[in-house]
Amino acid sequence: MTKEPFVRSYLPSDRAELADICVRTALEGRDSSSVYPDPELMPSIFAYPYVELAPEYAFVLDDGEGHAVGYILGAPDTVTFAKRFRTEWLPRVADRYPALTDEARTPSEEMIGLLHTPERMVLPELEQFPAHLHIDLLPAWQGRGHGRTLMRTLLDALRRDGVPAVHLCMVQANTAARAFYDRLGFSLLRVPDPGPVWYLGRSTAGAV
Repeated sequence: MTKEPFVRSYLPSDRAELADICVRTALEGRDSSSVYPDPELMPSIFAYPYVELAPEYAFVLDDGEGHAVGYILGAPDTVTFAKRFRTEWLPRVADRYPALTDEARTPSEEMIGLLHTPERMVLPELEQFPAHLHIDLLPAWQGRGHGRTLMRTLLDALRRDGVPAVHLCMVQANTAARAFYDRLGFSLLRVPDPGPVWYLGRSTAGAV
């Protein structure tokens, strides 16, 4: 008998599948491996730091057989997270991904630049939305209500801990993701010169 998928807390044994999900969704929701050939690069920026620094806000979609097929990762206080990213996380990966000494010439080097500038996450316009999140599901598990369940789980955890609101940053080209966030009550946050991304935010209270 096949078991039903469900959302649960992240476990260290999920690490390899967390990385795989990150890589397979990191290019506007699509597989990024052809653009970023090092399979550890994108997880080292967008996944691993969260399960290391804020594991209590890391949840996965379990396929019912013990395999993670989606995740949501949160940081309750972006300012604190950015500081800890620099002091606690960056030293762990800086040998593999040294800071650039010149302008980035490849997509991977652009991402390494992001890795070494965690302060980019802190913007005054986002002050009223102190938490932030990343959510990704493998394509076969999208459009089935699981993203909503993941989001509800994280928002509940943040609200219980007194966090009033959360934001996220997304690539504007990912129109399907924007429609998903709109349905879940996220609104556009005005940030000067955002480039190719949108910042969206919502209260942790209310229905999802």
